[in-house]
Amino acid sequence: MELRIFTEPQQGASYDQLLAVARCAEDAGYGAFFRSDHYLRMGDASGEPGPTDAWTTLAGLARDTSRIRLGTLMTAATFRLPGPLAITVAQVDQMSGGRVELGIGTGWYADEHTAYGIPFPALGERFDRLEEQLAVITGLWSTPAGERFQYDGRYYPIVDSPALPKPVQQPRPPILLGGMGPKRTPRLAARYADEFNLPFASVPDTVAQFDRVRAACTEVGRDPAEMTWSNALVLCCGRDDAEVARRAAAIGREPDELRANGLAGTPAEVLDTIGRYAQAGSQRIYLQVLDLSDLEHLELVASEVMAKL
Repeated sequence: MELRIFTEPQQGASYDQLLAVARCAEDAGYGAFFRSDHYLRMGDASGEPGPTDAWTTLAGLARDTSRIRLGTLMTAATFRLPGPLAITVAQVDQMSGGRVELGIGTGWYADEHTAYGIPFPALGERFDRLEEQLAVITGLWSTPAGERFQYDGRYYPIVDSPALPKPVQQPRPPILLGGMGPKRTPRLAARYADEFNLPFASVPDTVAQFDRVRAACTEVGRDPAEMTWSNALVLCCGRDDAEVARRAAAIGREPDELRANGLAGTPAEVLDTIGRYAQAGSQRIYLQVLDLSDLEHLELVASEVMAKL
């Protein structure tokens, strides 16, 4: 079981705050630093000083860190055209020395689209566009040097592309897909994903969706063992109940609710919950850290949870 750090900067964070968390995670031995890709706060958070762009952030972190892997949960396909996104990710992969991973999804938060003038098609079209984006991005990366890439897409036709630049990682940076969609999500994951991620899902729901994706892999002749299976869960760990309550209050949540729906409690409780997800087939947990000023939280989990896995 690998633990990774996952942040939500749209709730309010500067680049310097994200860098501090990423460096702390790197020093503590976490497997990766990931961030969401959103342009608008959610809930009661102020969102100040305003949103930071996911790939601009990761480009900075590529130069300001040295070992930790970097990625998105999840880049919205509605935000970017696939050709420029393939260029951006390849460039950040080069800047990081081959440490980048691309999590990508349909996009779902309508308000952030209207707040920043981004078109937001119906769900069926968003899935169609995501599928074409995956075909274009992987096609551009996999085209041999010196050859040209063509794609006869409805939304993103590609004509005579030199398919440059290439990422450092070969055959490509890992691609993450996820979500609870029962049909198209498993099919897309079976075809394109190196990792399948479930955000904030219960253990029973995790088992059910992992089984759907495994079945989709079998249908296309792919060994499900090639896939990495992961969950994302909110983190709230403390040495005792008082510290758990303090950290829960800092993010506006209740300890009992967090224990029921996330990774919360003492290190022993968190280890027990991680064990249940491991039994469900999860190999990697993204710890959603919502209080970015509390670096001691990351250090506690590194020493008292991660060290015992």
